[in-house]
Amino acid sequence: MNLKISGHHLEVTPALREYVITKLDRVLRHFDQVIDGNVVLSVDNHKEKEKRQKVEINLHLKGKDIFVESCDSDLYAAIDLMIDKLDRQVIRHKDRLQGHQHEAIKYQPVPSQAEVPPQ
Repeated sequence: MNLKISGHHLEVTPALREYVITKLDRVLRHFDQVIDGNVVLSVDNHKEKEKRQKVEINLHLKGKDIFVESCDSDLYAAIDLMIDKLDRQVIRHKDRLQGHQHEAIKYQPVPSQAEVPPQ
């Protein structure tokens, strides 16, 4: 997986980079068909202090793009919230891909000779 981590009004330290990578391993455990990801860590100048730290991720999966963002007063807490949301969406996408809601045509019952009208 190609991963790009960038900061907006923020310098991405090796500790932040390592924290994001270890948290994304949880998502990769559930679904390994991730092509690439783009993570943006930012600090905004909001009047609300509890919403200043913002984390966004755009994940490109096989067949779908997923975008998740979260805000919190602590950057590490915002990363945790973002990973929780992303994990739920990836699991839901995986379930939809592997869902067997419809029976395959080859398993549908074939009418017997008695039920077929003569021509």
